[in-house]
Amino acid sequence: ISPGKTVVGLYGGIATATILGGAWVFAAGLGKPLLACAPLFAAAAQAGDLFESAMKRRAGVKDSGVWLPGHGGHRDRLDGLVPVTVLTASGQLLGLA
Repeated sequence: ISPGKTVVGLYGGIATATILGGAWVFAAGLGKPLLACAPLFAAAAQAGDLFESAMKRRAGVKDSGVWLPGHGGHRDRLDGLVPVTVLTASGQLLGLA
């Protein structure tokens, strides 16, 4: 989907996001079930990034806008945040926090 992405980068991103997300759960006094969701949320963020890359590749463009040229565009800054926001809101509605 995106030749610049590596499996090692995927695992490193998931591990880092899990550690930082876990630290946030403890620091903010959030529900402990969210700690178990951290790896899922990290994987969802990676999936969002890959989805955005696939859409740009299919459209034949490098950037999703002109606001941040060379960095993938402004949507590339939000592609991982969107699925995590939906999952976090779902977790809140289910009482995980």
